[in-house]
Amino acid sequence: MENREVIEKETVWSAIEAHQGETFYTKKGLPFVYTIRGGEMFTERRERSITRSTFEIALERIRREPERIKGPKALNMYGAPYVWAVLKGIGAI
Repeated sequence: MENREVIEKETVWSAIEAHQGETFYTKKGLPFVYTIRGGEMFTERRERSITRSTFEIALERIRREPERIKGPKALNMYGAPYVWAVLKGIGAI
C-alpha cells in the first residue's frame, strides 16, 4: 500500500470520527446518529458495529468502479446504507 493511501484512509476515518453525534440520512431518508469506539462505528439502528475496515473496503470499491457503484446496494456489504450515507455525508464520495 502506498503511503498516500494510508494517509487518505487516516484522513477519512478522522473525518468519520469528527462527525459522530451528527444526524445522517440513508438513501431512503432514514435518519441515524453514530458513535465511534476504537475502530468501530455504532448506530442506534443496528446491534452490530460497522468496522473501520468496512469503510476502507467500500471507499476502495467506489473509487475503483464509480460508474457501477452509484448507491449502497451496489456495495454489497454489511451496513451498506450507513457506510454510503456517512461517506457521502463527509464528502469522501
